[in-house]
Amino acid sequence: MDIIDGWLREAARCPSPNRNRRPEGAEISLLVVHCISLPPGEFGTGCVREFFCNRLDWNAHPYFQTIRGRQVSAHFLIERDGALTQFVPCFDRAWHAGASAFQGREECNDFSIGAELEGTDSGDFTAPQYSALARLSRQLMRAYPAITPERIVGHEHIAPGRKTDPGPGFDWAHFRRLLRDGAACSETGQSLPPDEAGLRQDGTGLLPDGTEPSAGRGKA
Repeated sequence: MDIIDGWLREAARCPSPNRNRRPEGAEISLLVVHCISLPPGEFGTGCVREFFCNRLDWNAHPYFQTIRGRQVSAHFLIERDGALTQFVPCFDRAWHAGASAFQGREECNDFSIGAELEGTDSGDFTAPQYSALARLSRQLMRAYPAITPERIVGHEHIAPGRKTDPGPGFDWAHFRRLLRDGAACSETGQSLPPDEAGLRQDGTGLLPDGTEPSAGRGKA
């Protein structure tokens, strides 16, 4: 994976108008993992792409009336089969985090990359999604060294009490293992095993640093 002029070469490109410039001098130093499905719990509909690009037919489903007119985006979307789409160049500010804070610093959109997984905060995620997210994360850490494994977090961690994604079905321990093993393979030139995403579905719900969640994480 290569990032050229803010765009990941291997990702499908679907530019969203829902973006703006980052503040002057803002260093990209955080990766936020989200989940989304439209309509909720339905996958492969294409509606997330339409939503992020302001093309969603509000009358196509009753739920869409509850989000009518909202303008949001993320930098990346990983679908259930691992397909990767980019909506906003990395150097721009996507509208994904909302009111948020990490380690006392507010407005996480200013300094973060947002990656959406197609899914729900009450369900599990697929092997291809874990693999794609690990590969994406490694590339982002190479391009933006201020993003470290400890600075890959969930939306729920930067907006506790307001957001719950990606939820307890996301296996942080497994994701971190893929991230670590892939980085080691990159350094040695080796390849990951074929079952890179052999999941451990134990529902630990650990935070990215391997600790248990605590109220107010990411707040000053």
